[in-house]
Amino acid sequence: MALESRNKIKAEGGLASMTDLVFLLLIFFIIMSLMSNNQTPIDLPKPSDNIKPDTDPVPATVIITQDNKYYVTPGETAKDAREFEAIKEKVMTEVTNSNKLKLKIAGHKEANYEAVFNVLAMAQANGWEPVLAYKK
Repeated sequence: MALESRNKIKAEGGLASMTDLVFLLLIFFIIMSLMSNNQTPIDLPKPSDNIKPDTDPVPATVIITQDNKYYVTPGETAKDAREFEAIKEKVMTEVTNSNKLKLKIAGHKEANYEAVFNVLAMAQANGWEPVLAYKK
């Protein structure tokens, strides 16, 4: 008595349809990569442009030290450096006395971004123009 099945299942797949699919996907991705524009235009100054420094001095300056402490000039030195919350009143007084609504921010190169951002946020909240100081 023969119990074997006469129907054999083929384990082979049709590769013709698979190659068609890969070819279509390849064409699709090539066309999409050519059509996409992932460049955002940024208007940067050219090296030949002469950028004139601001000749209007800003009297109120917040200086950020290497250990993320703050002091306000004129009138204070690095040994007077303290936390951000402690300088707010001094900064308000200096900016309002200068009648310019500008605040100069100078920071050590190893100061945290958060330390600089705190001063920028305070300037923005009060409607002052921040001026970042840097050395060439």
